[in-house]
Amino acid sequence: MEENNEMENMQEESKEEIIELDGHPLRILVTDDSKLLRKKLHVELEKYGCEVIEAENGKEAVMKTLQEKPDGVFLDIVMPEVGGIEALRVLKEVAPDLPVIMLSSAGTPQKLMETLKLGALDFIQKPYTSVQIKKALESIRKKAAGNE
Repeated sequence: MEENNEMENMQEESKEEIIELDGHPLRILVTDDSKLLRKKLHVELEKYGCEVIEAENGKEAVMKTLQEKPDGVFLDIVMPEVGGIEALRVLKEVAPDLPVIMLSSAGTPQKLMETLKLGALDFIQKPYTSVQIKKALESIRKKAAGNE
């Protein structure tokens, strides 16, 4: 019974937290080689009304960005095949105004500086908090609205 109340409270809270761009849900691409972390972030983003697209590596992130035209991207740094930093370089070539939030559990000041110099909007250290994700979505919305 208590679990049901908790779920209802979470659903009510999430309804108040919707973050939109020009009356449409934000389309967000989540890129992480960990399926579990992608799903966790997917659920978190849906709380804010986002439409979520997933990619498991940097190569797939670039392809899905070209196909799906997301409003913003959450991009893990350490991934097989094509890592986040290389994917960020390519994303900024093909979509220079695309807001990209870097995620990493292995964050170093050097990686942080490199991603920001390459054009990342922000850098979030894993494990992230709901507050950090909401703030990142607000930043994506503001940047995407300014680029329209």
